[in-house]
This record gives sequence, structure tokens and C-alpha cells, in this order.
Amino acid sequence: MQRFDFVIIGAGPAGEAASHKARALGASVAVIDRLWFGGSCPHIGCVPSKSLLHGADVHAKGGDYPWSRASARRDYMVNRPAGAAEPDDTSHVSALEADGAVVYRGEGRIAGRGRVTVTHDGTTHELEAANVMVAVGSTSKRPPIEGIADVNPWTNREATLARELPKSLLVLGGGPTGCELAQVYARFGVPVTVVQSGPRLVPTEHPRNAESIRWALEHDGVRVITGKRAVRARAGAGRDGAHVIDLDDGSSAEGHAILLAVGRDFPVRDLGLEHYGIATSGPDAYRRDGSLRLADGLWVIGDPAGPELHTHQGHYQGELAVRMALGEDIAPDYRALPRATYMDPEAASVGVSLDQAIAAGLDAFECVADFPKTSKGYSVEAETGHVTIVVDRATRELVGAAMACPDASAAIHECVLAIKAHVPVDVLAETIHAFPSTSRILNGLFAEAKATLDA
Repeated sequence: MQRFDFVIIGAGPAGEAASHKARALGASVAVIDRLWFGGSCPHIGCVPSKSLLHGADVHAKGGDYPWSRASARRDYMVNRPAGAAEPDDTSHVSALEADGAVVYRGEGRIAGRGRVTVTHDGTTHELEAANVMVAVGSTSKRPPIEGIADVNPWTNREATLARELPKSLLVLGGGPTGCELAQVYARFGVPVTVVQSGPRLVPTEHPRNAESIRWALEHDGVRVITGKRAVRARAGAGRDGAHVIDLDDGSSAEGHAILLAVGRDFPVRDLGLEHYGIATSGPDAYRRDGSLRLADGLWVIGDPAGPELHTHQGHYQGELAVRMALGEDIAPDYRALPRATYMDPEAASVGVSLDQAIAAGLDAFECVADFPKTSKGYSVEAETGHVTIVVDRATRELVGAAMACPDASAAIHECVLAIKAHVPVDVLAETIHAFPSTSRILNGLFAEAKATLDA
């Protein structure tokens, strides 16, 4: 039985980051995955979706970027040869091995405290570990809709790897994944409908971001239905053989392809966590609060860890958990965790909204700029968007920010750093910002906040 300082079950962004950090600190590592090393992000998630969004943007604005070119570029980005069904993860495996990690492709399971088995091709390996890390990511949730299996629904896997455009697309779920892919297909001429059970799209985002995302989808011709839940699927029962999804108010929606984007499941139930006294379901289940340590020598990182679902969160947690396991006196800090939806326009946020700040007991206020009425907004002929900051009166510090504008995913990071480093609004207001950038809009909001605090 081989012994390692770390045995990592799952080689997605969190597992990869943990492996590389552990090796950098001189620890021995075994890393296990049953599918793609690198995980969903580079193969069926972040990377292919952003590549398709780029192609769709160029195409929608009149550029020479047909679906065939976008599909080929996506295949290049995920390292999928022409005609191959699957991406090739060789580069991820090679990088781990070059770093000194021992790589196993197979099913990893905890067999006891500090013991992990790996099964593949009828062979079982037994590994000993000072630390076991669970980094198994998440999978698309399958909602309990009558007849849903009969329509052979897509998940993000099929939607990001498709080589042919469907005649029409019905997206169940209005989170970032559903909204981004809806815009991709709509901009390539596919009739798209989005059904969201709640009252607004991207419910975990700032309300103003949600408004801009809905505006963007409808501007691209997407039919958006909110406040209605899918209850039944009828395969091929619609026009031209489209599938029909019946909704809970008696209405229905159709699509030749049905994309499930209603949330994520965490495949932790059969991993053997019970050997550490950890429950995975019921009232005693571990909390997905991002604390990382489940028990002595047992860690959870990435999507199953919470508190949110982001590749950058997984990177952060993988490295942090290794440092914690090796004795550093540190703890996770999610105050400045950025979020981004990479549509046109982009939407991004960090920290808390005004309502969340007040609910947490802060004496907070917000300052808001209507993006189309700013110099930057005028220059790009913006029709939607905003920039918002939330300030705590007691500390004179930023506690939240949100924006919907063309470069939101980059501009938000000034606010990320300000929250992380406890930078006073006074300093932010007196910092020179290039005109007429989005950051210059923030500069004006910082000055407005300072004036409010000094009044």
C-alpha cells in the first residue's frame, strides 16, 4: 500500500490546484479522476462557453464568424480533434505528472480513515493518506419532471460540445449557465426560450444585474418566462417534432433540444465519508459553508465545499486547504469572492447587496450610476447597465459592488481588492482613474460615498 501526504479524489480546478500547491511545498500527492483531468471547466464549462460567446458576439455584430467557425474554435479550445466525440485531457495529466504527482484514472472511494481505493479496469489500488481531499466537483441536476428522460435532454456538456445547431432550444433554468448558452444559440439564429421557476433570472446575482441580463436576452430575441415551473415533458409533441414542456400554470413551451440548467448536484454520497462520521444528506449533513475541513485529515474543496460555485473559488480553496493541512494558521475568507456572467453585456458582483448588508446588521447605503448615462456608456452606445457600490458607514469601507457593462468582469476587481484589503472609501475617492473607463465611473461613486459619509 502506497502512502501519500495527500490523496485527492477529483482532478478538476480545485484538485489540480491542491496537487500543484502540495508538490510546490514538498508534499507527496496522488490524484484520482474517473473522467477528465482538469474537470468540467476546460472541457464542457468555462472555456468552451466563453469561446462560443466570443464567436456569437462577433457573428451578431456582422463579423465573418459562422457556427462552423465557432464550433471549430471551441474544439481547438477544449483540445478535441476533428471527428472525436470527447476532449483530450492529456495536457492536464502531463502537467500533474511533470510536477511529481502520481495520477490514477479510475473510481476513488474512501475505504477507511486515511485509506482510499482506486478501481479501474477490474483492478483495485489501495492508498494511504495523511490527508484525503474530496474535490469531485458537481454535475447537472436532473429535475423530477415527468417524461424528461424521453426528450434526451442536454446538459452543459451537450450544449457546449454540440457541432450542429438545433432547430430550436428550450432552456430550463435561468442561472448564469442557462443565460450564457441561451445568448450563444440565439445569436446564431436559433429560436430560444428560457424558463425560470423563480421571479427573476440569475437569482443569486444583484437585482440590477438580473434586469440587464434579461434585457440582453430579450434584445437578442430570446423568449424569457419567469415564475413558472416545468411539470411534464412530451417528446416530439410540438410543432415540427419539437418537444413540449408543460408548465405549472397550464401553459407550455417548446424546443427541439431541451437544456437542463436548473442547478448542480454534488456526487459525494458514495465516497465513503461515513468512515469519518460525515453525513452527506439529511439534517446532519455537512454544511457547504466553505470551511474546507470536515474532520482530522479530511477536506472538501471546490463545488461540494461551497459557499458558491466558481472555478476561481476552487483554485483558491485547493491551495488554501493544502496550506491549512500542512499547519499554516489561516482560514478561508470569502468577503471578496467575485462573480461574473460573461454575456453581452457582462455582469459581475462582489460582496453583498444593500439588502443583504442591512440584513446583516450593517448601517449601509449604496451609490448607483446608470451606465448608459455615463461617459463610457455614451461612448459605446449602451442601452442597459449600471454600476453600484455598497458602503458601510461604521468602517467607511466598501462591502459590496455590482455592475453590468461591457467590461464588468475586469472592472469589478478594483472593488474585490478594496474589500479584501479594507481600503477606505477616502483612499478610493482620491485615487486617479483613467477617463472615460468604467473604473472612472467607480471613482465618481467613491467620491459620492465620501461626501455622504462626511455630510
